Amino acid sequence: MPFEAINPPQFPTPIAPYSAGAKAGNTVYVSGVLALGEGGAVLHVGDAAAQTRHVLEVIKTTLEAAGGRLEDVAMNHIFLKDFADYAAFNQVYAGYFPGDKPARYCIRADLVKPDCLVEIASVAHLG
Repeated sequence: MPFEAINPPQFPTPIAPYSAGAKAGNTVYVSGVLALGEGGAVLHVGDAAAQTRHVLEVIKTTLEAAGGRLEDVAMNHIFLKDFADYAAFNQVYAGYFPGDKPARYCIRADLVKPDCLVEIASVAHLG
């Protein structure tokens, strides 16, 4: 099955060869999202809560461009640079998923830029 690349025009140019999302049938795969601005500049350095908000807003925008919404997310793949940020991350995350919660996992990992604290990739099923 072919897929449709999803690249909202308001997003900065990606720092690597990938699309923000890919829609195949009624499934949308959102690439790992970091708190990055134009030219790959890290946003909200040192603030895991603000980076989490930025990441989830990017995921929301990507899903909307594909015809979906956050409520369609079935799975989140979460990467934290430091588990000391776990509580701040969860506080913000819970506000974006107030109803039924998607499945998820959360692992500690080095991220592509040292000042990035949070990365999330999502899978959503539309309709």
